[in-house]
Amino acid sequence: MLAVCALLLSMAGSVVQAADLDQIKQTGVLKVVTEDDYAPFNFMNDGKPDGFHKDILDELKKYTHDFKIEQSILPWTGLLAAVSSGQYDVAITGALLTDDRLKVFNFAAPVASAQDFYVKRAGDKSINSVADLNGKTLGIQAGSALLARLPELEVMLKKTGGKLGKVVQYQSYPEAYADLANGRLDYVINAVISVNDLVKKHPNVFAKGQAVSGKGFVAWPVPKSSPKLLAFLNGFVKHLKETGRLRELQIKWFGQAFDNLPDGAITSVAQFHKLAGLD
Repeated sequence: MLAVCALLLSMAGSVVQAADLDQIKQTGVLKVVTEDDYAPFNFMNDGKPDGFHKDILDELKKYTHDFKIEQSILPWTGLLAAVSSGQYDVAITGALLTDDRLKVFNFAAPVASAQDFYVKRAGDKSINSVADLNGKTLGIQAGSALLARLPELEVMLKKTGGKLGKVVQYQSYPEAYADLANGRLDYVINAVISVNDLVKKHPNVFAKGQAVSGKGFVAWPVPKSSPKLLAFLNGFVKHLKETGRLRELQIKWFGQAFDNLPDGAITSVAQFHKLAGLD
């Protein structure tokens, strides 16, 4: 009985252990998971995946020779847990780096900026700079990476003699944007790519403001037990940069290029803080 229990525990351990590059080559499959509703990174178009990471996966399929790419699509709420449990090898998605996530994952070289910006109503002349946010009501997503970096805005406001106003937390950004449009909020904070996408789609309703945080990064989370896979993905990102393809896709999907991103993987909180200017 003890031997059977030991065997079952051993098998359970192998289930939660994510595959590293050697195992991926042996099976011939890299199991990639993406999300379904985070434009312009990942979204569905007539029932088919589309967006920045759809094009990235097309490039990855050309780059790989020892295995094929098997893509699955999940809602964001269960996506990172599915990777950490070993169901998938990597999430090719618009994940933002945070201290908590770096305790579970390493991140491949970043593919986009995730610096936080404020967005206001178009034509609102009462807000022209960060200093004008003094005491005003802001909206932000509950439990988000952006919420964790709100103290940076507090410091910015304090330097100008101001302070953070009322903070309203939302389950989703469409709700926050609706309240901004109807005047219940003065501004909303989101990552630069999401702000760019919003203003591009609704230029008569919303306007992009200034940065309210230090640097942030979008990168692909890889289990810490997969260092060889991490190195492979870093090589892929380097290839995209050297060929100019990453820049092309950034302009196509984000409306701007991000030429000063870190070149290597980000694997620790201390490294992230140094790169983001948080120390």
